Amino acid sequence: MEFDKNLLKTIVCPQSKEKLIYDEKNNCLIAKTSKLAYPIKNGIPIMLIEEAKKID
Repeated sequence: MEFDKNLLKTIVCPQSKEKLIYDEKNNCLIAKTSKLAYPIKNGIPIMLIEEAKKID
């Protein structure tokens, strides 16, 4: 199942409340301010802070 890019208009980072960037190569959503990458599994973004990976 593919990620619906229209979701980017409505969902935000649960920590920083910023808009997210879709990283198609790594299949995740990036929050630059909070430096978190939220995984997308079966087309569904997992928007739990404890599931996100820290990025630099």
